[in-house]
Amino acid sequence: MRRTRLLQALALFSTGLLAGAFGYGAANLVPAFNAVPIGMRLDFHAELMKTNGITMQTTMAVSAIGTLALAASLRGRTRVLAAAAGSLTVSSFLITRFGNVPINGRIKQWAATAPPPDHAEILRRWELFNDARTATAALAFALLIALTLRRPSGERT
Repeated sequence: MRRTRLLQALALFSTGLLAGAFGYGAANLVPAFNAVPIGMRLDFHAELMKTNGITMQTTMAVSAIGTLALAASLRGRTRVLAAAAGSLTVSSFLITRFGNVPINGRIKQWAATAPPPDHAEILRRWELFNDARTATAALAFALLIALTLRRPSGERT
């Protein structure tokens, strides 16, 4: 029981950090990216990815491992909720790895040279991937909140 509660706390905390970081980026960084000249955006984006590469990958890994370990320690509906949250955090990782990261590499090159003529479309695609990973992280967090607030079976009000 104590191990399960610790896993639940780890999953909830790390997934909350993940959803919060992605949510902050979607609500604040992306509009700021779009409000500044393209050269400034590319330079800032490239620098930001140096730090994000470490912190966000770690947060995604801890979230995925924590939620999947939690699912393995539970039974019934709570296992389904935790497994769904784990699948969503893994989805956030996969979207990032195969959607955002390749575009980040291109942005880094553009910052050193110049963006191609179709850069606006590529940046829009990056934003769509960003919205998708933000949604999967937020939904995972919401599922873990629901799991945490769920009354144990047999408990009445």
